[in-house]
Amino acid sequence: MCFDQQRSLLLSELIASRARSADENAMVEALRGRLAETEARLERARAREAELTRRLEEMKRFISVMEILETYLKRRFRERQAQLGCRITLVPTKN
Repeated sequence: MCFDQQRSLLLSELIASRARSADENAMVEALRGRLAETEARLERARAREAELTRRLEEMKRFISVMEILETYLKRRFRERQAQLGCRITLVPTKN
C-alpha cells in the first residue's frame, strides 16, 4: 500500500506540475503577445516622432525664410520712405 500511495502522490504531483506548466506556458505566451503589442506601439510612436521632427524642422526653415523676407521688406520700406522724403524736400514750391 505504501508504494501505491507514493505512486499516487507522484502521479498527482506530476499532473499538478503539468497543469502549472501549462498555466505558465499560457502566461508566457500572453506576455509575449503583450510584448509584441508594446513593441509595435513603440515602433509607431517612433515613426510619429520622426514625422513630427521632420515637420518641425520644415516649419523652422519656413519661419527663418519669413524672418529674412520681413527684414528685407522693412529695409526696402525705410529706403523708399527716405527717398520720398528727399524728393519732397527737393521739389520747388510755387509762390
